[in-house]
Amino acid sequence: MQPAAEAAKVGRVKLTFVPVVAIAVVIAAGCGGGSSSSDSSPSPKDWANNLCSAITTWSQSVQKSGQALQSGKVSKDSLKETTGDIKSATQQLADDIKGLGKPDTDAGQDAKNAMDKLSQEIDGDVEEMQKAVDNAGSGAGGAVAAASTIASTLSKMGTQIGTASSQLQSLDAKGELEKGFKDAPACKSLTG
Repeated sequence: MQPAAEAAKVGRVKLTFVPVVAIAVVIAAGCGGGSSSSDSSPSPKDWANNLCSAITTWSQSVQKSGQALQSGKVSKDSLKETTGDIKSATQQLADDIKGLGKPDTDAGQDAKNAMDKLSQEIDGDVEEMQKAVDNAGSGAGGAVAAASTIASTLSKMGTQIGTASSQLQSLDAKGELEKGFKDAPACKSLTG
């Protein structure tokens, strides 16, 4: 039982650390979260504020859910509940990203396309986490394996967010989005 407890501990550390890494990747890339109508063209500041807000909300929800696994009692039932919460928060993030719309910049459509792609990737990540829980065998070993998959998937999401951030930077030749991220209140709270 000792190896299972150690594996659970490692899985919990990864699970709670990943959202912080994802936010750091986004901020380091000059990016930031939320929701707006997909038919609108919000200002770069509003667009960035919505993106930062969505990422902050997701991160807080995932961290809270991850704390449930820190009790040291990883079971399939507790994992199902935690995964349900993470799935809900992650689906909301995907919806918020999808709803960002096209920022009012020269490369607005390209930025929207990059966020639509990220949203699709996040939707796939949600499915991956759900499959891990559904396929977890009984006992602590199955729950620990599923928790490890969830942690890996969250880490992959951090990479996907970082890639999307880099893509936004490369599209932002005039610096419109960068200025929007600097001016957006929700983005300032991520860096403060």
